Amino acid sequence: MKRSFNSFLLYAAVLFCSAVAAAGPRKDSVKTTFQTAREWRPTIDNRADAVMVYGVGGNPSDRNGKGMSFEQRVKSWRDRGYVTHFMTGIAWGAYQDYFTGEWDGEWHLDEGQVTVKGDTIWHGHMVPYIVPSENYLEYLKEKHVKRVIDAGISSIFMEEPEFWARAGYSEAFKREWKEYYGFDWRPQHESPENTYLANKLKYYLYYRALNEVFTYAKEYGRSKGMDVKCYVPTHSLVNYSQWQIVSPEASLASLPCVDGYIAQVWTGTSREPNYFNGKAAERVFETAYLEYGSMESMTAPTGRKMFFLTDPIEDRARDWADYKRNYEATFTAQLLYPGIADYEIMPWPERIYEGLYRISPDSDKKDRIPRHYSTQMQVMVNSLNSMPESTNKVTGTRGISILMSNSLMFQRFPTHEGYDDPQLSNFYGQALPLLKRGVPVKTAHIENLGFKEALADTEVLLMSYSNMKPLDPAAHRHLADWVKKGGVILYSGRDDDPFQTVQEWWNTGDMRYKAASDHLFGLMDIPAGAVEGEYRYGKGTVYIIRSDPKEYVLTEGGDRKFLETVCRLYSDRAKAGKVEFKNSLYLERGAYDIVAVMNESVSDEPYTVTGTLIDLFDPQLPVLKSKNIAPGQCGYFLDIDRVKKDSPKVLAASGRTYGEQTGKNSYSYTVKSPVNTAGVSRILLPARPASVKVDGREVSDISCWDSSSSTYLLSYENSPEGVSIEFTW
Repeated sequence: MKRSFNSFLLYAAVLFCSAVAAAGPRKDSVKTTFQTAREWRPTIDNRADAVMVYGVGGNPSDRNGKGMSFEQRVKSWRDRGYVTHFMTGIAWGAYQDYFTGEWDGEWHLDEGQVTVKGDTIWHGHMVPYIVPSENYLEYLKEKHVKRVIDAGISSIFMEEPEFWARAGYSEAFKREWKEYYGFDWRPQHESPENTYLANKLKYYLYYRALNEVFTYAKEYGRSKGMDVKCYVPTHSLVNYSQWQIVSPEASLASLPCVDGYIAQVWTGTSREPNYFNGKAAERVFETAYLEYGSMESMTAPTGRKMFFLTDPIEDRARDWADYKRNYEATFTAQLLYPGIADYEIMPWPERIYEGLYRISPDSDKKDRIPRHYSTQMQVMVNSLNSMPESTNKVTGTRGISILMSNSLMFQRFPTHEGYDDPQLSNFYGQALPLLKRGVPVKTAHIENLGFKEALADTEVLLMSYSNMKPLDPAAHRHLADWVKKGGVILYSGRDDDPFQTVQEWWNTGDMRYKAASDHLFGLMDIPAGAVEGEYRYGKGTVYIIRSDPKEYVLTEGGDRKFLETVCRLYSDRAKAGKVEFKNSLYLERGAYDIVAVMNESVSDEPYTVTGTLIDLFDPQLPVLKSKNIAPGQCGYFLDIDRVKKDSPKVLAASGRTYGEQTGKNSYSYTVKSPVNTAGVSRILLPARPASVKVDGREVSDISCWDSSSSTYLLSYENSPEGVSIEFTW
């Protein structure tokens, strides 16, 4: 091998850890943001803190977003008070001038990602997924990044560094292979080793791409007196692995030029079916919870900024009821991570507010977003502007983590020697048996084990090398040291998958291990190929089950032994108490109550939330004393009992409030939200109002006053220009 990417990453990570320790977390004041290729329009003015203006040439999928220049689009949002950022794709985009030779006089369509059949993988017309050559990166810097910085934008988001696992057959990829490995390209379908090498190269190419583009952005920004921040919007490791896409993911933590991420999780990723108890099905809440968790654990030790994304619709055409149900599930899942409080509230508001979708699953009639749904959605996203970070914990047994690695993406395609991992079941086999029983499992990234925080809250670590491999032996030294000090590992795996034999560090040079796990076991005085059973090392324990985790979910009841072992290790070896099984997850976060109740669980009992509650999933914002959440449903409430009653305030609204003024007997403000949507607010007041005015017009209605909560429910028509509200009492 010409060079070792693993060694480079390890060295870079050491430097990065030192830099983080010295500099601390790097964050800015933007809490909510969204992306659009369009200029400001009254129909999409959702009042987030910032807008990511998409693409110098717009969004290649948006044929209607071509009217204004990039600079004009930026100005249109700035004129409305938005902080303006920039987003574009790193693996695809409106880069036709590069592919057709307009930029440098040469055609570059041969740089698309190509399958074994010779087919280019397209994102749109004349928009291939790209093999990111050095020449392409120079084009991005010169034609896009420089122009954006010249427009005064100091935050750049390069999204979706994606290389399809089924690709790797283009001439461009073959050239990169020869340059990287020093020997001629090998077809990935011919052997597990070729697959592993191909995916490792794909992984490196987008690591290099982001490093080069972001380093240039920061250097060019400094030359203009600007501190440019660089972010990576990316799908989760769970989703990329399941969808058979390769991306740098956790390795980006070793790059000082990366300031943060957007966790691109939404209905489209989370509805991907998985197996549990022998049944393949969509499990949107559970999958979203695990996706957000993998993104949180990827970045938590680094202190970098993380935005969580949700989408009120999705890429695939469905009906509005489907979108609403699954939006509630993903929205709830993101809120159950109380250490994350920055959000991309929506992508592409133009398709949300202006798109036409089916009015019901059994109808071909299409219409724009129903008013009740747009109102509910706007209540939800506006609540994010005040969503606090919290040290509270989700209810349930804590301290059980699942080990993940970027190499999860390396073994997904193609299948070799008949070994299959349907729907990423070797991962879900460790996660769903516990999560479905109300255990808020976490994930830990093997690439982050050099950070002491990576396993700080873990009592029992679940791991397997049936679906991934360690990229560096240093991770095993960290694991062995953790066990020696009292940690507990449950290792599941037969260690007979074909990727155990690829030429890697555990079986080359001085290493002669048949399986990657044997190196880890050897560090803990456990014999190579150890039989199933329990082993002690120092103060800690390793228990080996000689089953692949997929076996826990592919058959009905297949998780029984696994669960029994987890519970025993948790109580008897980790001394952490009894594992609690239930069908719900609940979090109290400031004044907010967040709850998810799962089906396919230990009971069909509802979860009851009590208090003086505003139901934030109901566009009428009713005040309730309690509500039952049934299995398969989620709930989101504001508890007025936990709100300070020191002054009048808007508790919940489908718009954003500005210019609040409080007098001795009065309270006024302006509320802004997109046109053609219904405005609703529930306002805390010291007494029943004698007068309520909307844009100067008296609208007082005694029936809108709720004396039990001392709140007033106000309805009006939204306007991005602002609706003036005034109460007197």
